[in-house]
Amino acid sequence: MLRFFTAGESHGQGLVVIVDGLPAGLEITAEEVRSELARRRLGFGRGPRMRFEQDQVTLLGGVRHGRTIGAPVAITIANMEWPKWEVEMSPAPGHTAKPLTAPRPGHADLAGMMKYGLEDARDVLERASARETAARVAAGSLAKKLLGALGTVVLSHVVSIGEASVDVRLDEGPESLLQPEEMAVVDSSPVRCRDREAGDAMVAAIKAAAKEGDSLGGTVEVVCHGVPAGLGSYAQWDRRLDASLAQALMSIPAVKAVEIGAGLDVASRRGSQAHDAIYVDAAGERLRRRTWRSGGVEGGISTGEPIVAHVFMKPLATLNRPVLETVDLSTGDSTVSFKERTDVTAVPAMGVVAETMTALVLAGEAIQRFGGDSMRDLVTRSREAHASVRTGQC
Repeated sequence: MLRFFTAGESHGQGLVVIVDGLPAGLEITAEEVRSELARRRLGFGRGPRMRFEQDQVTLLGGVRHGRTIGAPVAITIANMEWPKWEVEMSPAPGHTAKPLTAPRPGHADLAGMMKYGLEDARDVLERASARETAARVAAGSLAKKLLGALGTVVLSHVVSIGEASVDVRLDEGPESLLQPEEMAVVDSSPVRCRDREAGDAMVAAIKAAAKEGDSLGGTVEVVCHGVPAGLGSYAQWDRRLDASLAQALMSIPAVKAVEIGAGLDVASRRGSQAHDAIYVDAAGERLRRRTWRSGGVEGGISTGEPIVAHVFMKPLATLNRPVLETVDLSTGDSTVSFKERTDVTAVPAMGVVAETMTALVLAGEAIQRFGGDSMRDLVTRSREAHASVRTGQC
């Protein structure tokens, strides 16, 4: 079973992630992890922290001579700003001179303070911060590398920011889906959008919101090519692949909805227009689908077609012009929420995190389905299973 755990606070000494269950023989370097983390910092509308946050990565355990050894992999990501926060965030006994007692609406502040009996919102926000997703991306870089050996790639692009959007079509052929060769264009876009005109509209929307000290949410599409058929199961509720994907994607900070395929759209259609027709390919060897309305998952199991998910992010609740009403818990007086350094939008970065969470789910399912304690065994069994999925042999 592939699993991972993260630890660390936003302004603490650094973040730690431990990834357990990886087969031996997976080639990985610190530079590959850093490359994925650099993608997380992309996007017009990010705050100043992204300009100097260089993510010092250390492979602390589980990797020897560039390959996993079957042991848990431990990765640390140092906080470049730690000297500025060493007193405020010190783990040594003491107290803060500036407690934050006015919780921000839309954040974990108040709920966390009530749950854990805390009087300082910083005790909550430091761990609840989306900075934690850097550790997830580090873990996801390993999952992506494993999936790559199986011929699976996980991609993402932004399809909306605020009211600016690009059309998403799941009723057309494979050319309508984001392709691996497009990723250089996507990542070079200021908002990680594959459509230049729509991207320009998104940038304009961000500029307008920034001028008013406001924030914007948006939507990302995740597309997975080369996914093996048979991942997940209908046998138990917690083994359904779409359910696992939804949970993983909903765990991303500020994400409020997840759609697999054309989930929202098909809810209003008749059945004759809601499903993916099956046909035999030109070679007469494989069963294929003409559309991607199901998002590549039926009955909680991957069909072997591309997996498509849409991830919806709310506008960030920390504003550069604090106007949200709240209560100062130390006095009981009404006030407005405090300002912590913030972005206008983080939708482009959320797409990279969504890739990460999707890759971790798919990698875990692949390990469970094909087994093997080494990459050689895993790849061999995956190829054997793939070769058997032919017409009449499903």
